[in-house]
Amino acid sequence: QVQLVESGGGSVQAGGSLRLSCVASGRTFTTWDMGWFRQAPGKERELVARITGSSSTTYYSDSVKGRFTISSDNAKNTVYLEMNSLKPEDTAVYYCAAGRTVIETTWYYWGQGTQVTVSS
Repeated sequence: QVQLVESGGGSVQAGGSLRLSCVASGRTFTTWDMGWFRQAPGKERELVARITGSSSTTYYSDSVKGRFTISSDNAKNTVYLEMNSLKPEDTAVYYCAAGRTVIETTWYYWGQGTQVTVSS
């Protein structure tokens, strides 16, 4: 059974940092695209960062560019999201996902989410 399990969420003051982890089990995702999404109350889920399995190319949404860093450790089947200079608007449930890209990316597997709360 494939599972993605996030951890590392919590409450932090604005300007602080958190590091989220996503551990995959049940299969190897070395060649898969891995992404971090977030969903705030009343808002749609949005992709904030992704890393390709093939070349480790990264992508960031404009809202987090320069503050968040996505990385992967294939030996540990783990993807990380380092979040710095956090803002109250970063408050959301953060999900990791694994997907395949042909023309567009289809996200096949999702974690259960971890809450990040940033207070001003």
